[in-house]
Amino acid sequence: METLTPTQWITRCSARLHERWQTVDAAQLEEVALDLWNNAKWRAMEPCEAAAAWLSPIDSGSSNMTDSH
Repeated sequence: METLTPTQWITRCSARLHERWQTVDAAQLEEVALDLWNNAKWRAMEPCEAAAAWLSPIDSGSSNMTDSH
């Protein structure tokens, strides 16, 4: 795993979150990324992996909604 500063980790995580939520304000996504950084479970992952794992229940729910229609 590449050694990142907290700022780099949060920036990369926020960018990944933005890929999923393009209409959400960047400052809000940075707050979410900061919350993830503050949790050792997420911080132990690469930022993109942490964002994807955190988003997985949301993405799964979206798939289930479209599958049922």
